Amino acid sequence: MFCSGCGQVLAPGQGFCQQCGRPVAPPVPPVPGMMYQVQTYASKIKTLAVFWFVYAGLNLVLGFVGMAFLHAFWSSHHWGPWDHSPLGDAPFGPWFGPVIIHFAWLAILVRVGSALAAGWGLIERAQWGRFVALVAAFLNIIHPLFGTILGIFTLVLLLGYRNTALYNELIRTPC
Repeated sequence: MFCSGCGQVLAPGQGFCQQCGRPVAPPVPPVPGMMYQVQTYASKIKTLAVFWFVYAGLNLVLGFVGMAFLHAFWSSHHWGPWDHSPLGDAPFGPWFGPVIIHFAWLAILVRVGSALAAGWGLIERAQWGRFVALVAAFLNIIHPLFGTILGIFTLVLLLGYRNTALYNELIRTPC
């Protein structure tokens, strides 16, 4: 330890500087309850990760059910207002149905993949996990009900200076 006035080396427990007479500042105590805050934040992050895994599973199951209905809709030859259209059984031609089905599969896979990656990154306490969870939250915030709730919960838990500092401290502490 050194004197803040003259730079003289100070012995441990010395109350003032021998050279300039300046009093020695007391050591700064650690932040009270910091480990408690980090442990509480860790449990919230773990809960958030589990929610992302549940959301991925829910989207996968509902995606398969929705795709079954969509496939049945486009495969039916006697259902819909364009039944006697000269363009075929779709409003924009026979290519329209398969394009919509492929686009829907892609949207489901992106939503499920981002949710799984967010959950995995958060459960592993990875720095990239926070970023992926924030991106997934912004992508899923417009998804009705559960996606909106999960997106807002994720943004509340991961954004802000305090939460960023807690997450960075969480990365440094062992599980």
